[in-house]
Amino acid sequence: MRRERSQDLSDSHQLAIVAALEREVWPFIKDWSVIRREYDGRWFKFFETGGAVLICGGMGSEAARRATEAIISLYDPKMVISAGFAGGLDPALPVGHTLTPRHVIDAGDGSRIDSGSGEGILVSFEDVADVEQKAKLSQAYGAHAVDMEAAAVARSATAHGVNFLACKVISDTSGTGLPPLGRFIANDGRFHAASFLVHVAVRPWLWGRVRRLARDATIAAGKLCQALTSTSQALSDADPPLVGKL
Repeated sequence: MRRERSQDLSDSHQLAIVAALEREVWPFIKDWSVIRREYDGRWFKFFETGGAVLICGGMGSEAARRATEAIISLYDPKMVISAGFAGGLDPALPVGHTLTPRHVIDAGDGSRIDSGSGEGILVSFEDVADVEQKAKLSQAYGAHAVDMEAAAVARSATAHGVNFLACKVISDTSGTGLPPLGRFIANDGRFHAASFLVHVAVRPWLWGRVRRLARDATIAAGKLCQALTSTSQALSDADPPLVGKL
């Protein structure tokens, strides 16, 4: 059962995880404690357990940046992981494929961050990439997958001297046609699901895409939570440990 606790600044949380939406990581955090804390004039909700803390900061680079700054400033972690869904750029990557990229590229300015471990290339793009945009990003950067947040998380972590990893799971393939998700992302990174469903309800030609999206998101969430469990355990078991025991 989820527990909500009062603020306790004495806790040690060496692993910080930044995700976009709760539904992406819900199987992983459903039994964690919840705390709300203020940073830079905003209130954020954090999920805590043992040596780890997680924040769902919203979609897009600015939301990810704010969330990363908050979690680093309030918890002083040794490692930050950008976790969540990604779109496949490599046609060989199916839904549910887990990617821990060595390099993260910001499509906005072409900057690249080397996480020091993992394999492959992830590119962060400011909007939800459709099939045509995915093809362009693949050709321009030689990347395997695309997301919206990892580059911003990586930049903030690097600026604070904190180790960074990305853990992404493919939720839509290079050839998957998506419904118009981008127009329902607010400036603060929240996704307006109710407005999206109203939009889709009167457009039956989108129903098939939405059903596929929901099915694939369920698969991706399960795989992502498996990957986060494995990654956090591996970090805890490292010699010396990179993070505290979860």
